[in-house]
Amino acid sequence: MIDSIKSLPPLSTTIVNINRIYADENSTIHDMAKAIESDPMIIANLLKTANSPLYGFAREIKNAAQAVSLFGMGLTRSIAIGKSVKNLLNVDMQPYGITSENFAHISSLQATLMLKWYKQIDKKKADKLYLAAFLQETGKILIASIIIQDDEAITFSSEIETSNNLAIVEKSYVGVTCSEVTALIFEHWKFNDDFIEMIKYADNPSDATDEIKEFSTALNIVKTIIPINKPLSEFAINFGLKKAEDAGYNIKLLSATIDEMVELQ
Repeated sequence: MIDSIKSLPPLSTTIVNINRIYADENSTIHDMAKAIESDPMIIANLLKTANSPLYGFAREIKNAAQAVSLFGMGLTRSIAIGKSVKNLLNVDMQPYGITSENFAHISSLQATLMLKWYKQIDKKKADKLYLAAFLQETGKILIASIIIQDDEAITFSSEIETSNNLAIVEKSYVGVTCSEVTALIFEHWKFNDDFIEMIKYADNPSDATDEIKEFSTALNIVKTIIPINKPLSEFAINFGLKKAEDAGYNIKLLSATIDEMVELQ
């Protein structure tokens, strides 16, 4: 697993520039749009996302400047990085019983649920959590690769299909959970410590520090509601709502957000 992470390709120059612009308090939306315009793939992904019914913008979004203006710099950065990271990795999700397209869609659903839910709680935290929610399952790509190499795809897949706790299945096969692998990936890519920590403890939020626990708990709730083996199923929704209630969240607010997501499917 460590060797696989060390051999990952570096992030593109465009993503490095986007991170730099986002971190600079003096940067503008124009600066962000200009950086994005240098990468046709990022523009295509950004416009595809902007025109998705999940966001419900009133008019068609036709260029990067429009998209950045509507999304804001934080959300634009999240969408650009999220899509680019997934494109960097060779995706074969056969052991999880889904296609690469399903995997990308479920990641997008997790991020969208997080954004719609948490912006009603704290918009600043919602912006931080959006990217983490979109990327928190990235480690599954490397886990799937190792399962295939070890010729255990069939048995692993059968356990994943019926499991209500994918992290336990992952740990029994490769010794680590998806969250732990994902954290190592973004440590390798030198993302900030808070981002890494909130993902690292998303499978076990109770182990997180007080500063990170809320973020890890929110990530855990979202992945519980939209697991890759049975996203937005009745059981998954009820299980996630129970976790949210136990954590002290307003479950009426979350339930209404889930209903909105289900209607869009």
